[in-house]
Amino acid sequence: MTVQRYLFSIDDLPKARGESHELSFQGGSAESFAALLQQALREPSLWQRWKSMQPDPDAVDPALGANDPAATVEAHQSDVHVSVDVRSSLPHAVIKHRMTLLIGKHWTLRDVSAA
Repeated sequence: MTVQRYLFSIDDLPKARGESHELSFQGGSAESFAALLQQALREPSLWQRWKSMQPDPDAVDPALGANDPAATVEAHQSDVHVSVDVRSSLPHAVIKHRMTLLIGKHWTLRDVSAA
């Protein structure tokens, strides 16, 4: 699969939280967010926890559970604003889903390009 580079921005990381407290990012630094998102992309544990919380887990599209053991995430903070650089072979829909689980809709996709 082709590795893509996704550039995201988060306007206020300390306030960026997902809808479910059990799945949401609880840290405060760009580094802790990058580590958590990287783990969420490399391993299926976050997706599995989310899937088990659904009314009909068997009806969940298994494609959302894809992972990329080689995914990398870097994040850089300036005041409360954070720039996030994700490199992964995962489709945008999977990355979007994991980002939303972790920090809700408190992010913006800035660019996508070949890595």
